[in-house]
Amino acid sequence: MSDLTLLKEKHINYIEALDKKKDDYEYWLSEHLRLNGVYWGLTALCILDAKHAFTRESVIEFVMNCWDPRSGGFGPFPRHDSHLLSTLSAVQILATYDSLAILEETNKLEDCTKFIISNQLPDGSFQGDRFGEVDTRFVYTALNALSILGKLSPEIVDPAVDFILKCYNFDGGFGLCPGAESHAAQAFTCLGALKIANKLDALTPKQIEETGWWLSERQTPGGGLNGRPSKLPDVCYSWWVLSSLSIIGKLDWIDYKGLRNFILEAQDKIKGGISDRPDNEVDVYHTVFGLAGLSLMGFYDLVPIDPTYCMPTSVTKTFKKYPYELNNQ
Repeated sequence: MSDLTLLKEKHINYIEALDKKKDDYEYWLSEHLRLNGVYWGLTALCILDAKHAFTRESVIEFVMNCWDPRSGGFGPFPRHDSHLLSTLSAVQILATYDSLAILEETNKLEDCTKFIISNQLPDGSFQGDRFGEVDTRFVYTALNALSILGKLSPEIVDPAVDFILKCYNFDGGFGLCPGAESHAAQAFTCLGALKIANKLDALTPKQIEETGWWLSERQTPGGGLNGRPSKLPDVCYSWWVLSSLSIIGKLDWIDYKGLRNFILEAQDKIKGGISDRPDNEVDVYHTVFGLAGLSLMGFYDLVPIDPTYCMPTSVTKTFKKYPYELNNQ
């Protein structure tokens, strides 16, 4: 274990090369995740203090080419249908590059806002797009994007919070909808949504304590974290669990050393990148969330990451905080 270290330069090189593999079959199979992948890669580079490894102008041009004029949102790839997930990634990327103004300059801000709001349902939940899939992920995604754009309102927030609270389970976890099984990723989306809405106090101290215990119990004997009881550990939960614990002020309820070693053992020592668990194939998704977990724990002098937005704190500190009239005077 003593020789474990974070391979920063290899990870930077791995991420930088991802968009240069256009002859690979896998490149075209992942079109539906491309804009999300750019956000994951950019955020990982920011954590490594290497944002310059991506060409700012080229990234912004790609983002704007993903605009879907029929709906007013962003798709994951040019000429793809818009979705809340890819719309959030577009907004996050533009915010990271301090380029949100381009939405107003190109007359897209109002349509983008309308697209997000149009996917809220009468019970306060959000569907990801017009096809109607409902999940607490989309509540978080919508509130996150609207928060970055400074477009939250009580008409949107209050019913969304009511829906989130219905997803709280007896064990302290949260499900993707009322009555669904508790899952660590859903804990993050629900707690993150409540944090953005400035409504964490809608949970009682006892509920927050139970949530802290449920999350801390996700650590396995090998140091890694899982998403549900009796499941294998996975590096991505280094983010979903740690960020949730950070939001409720219980980040130290995890064994840092054990988790750090689990993440480092999942690195590809030759080409860089981090996988879901040791000896598996790496990808940018697990790379960013492994790095984000290490940042939250304060290892390796990484750039601080905001546990609510999964963006550098240097970026999120500029966001208007809701409710606006109370927090931005």
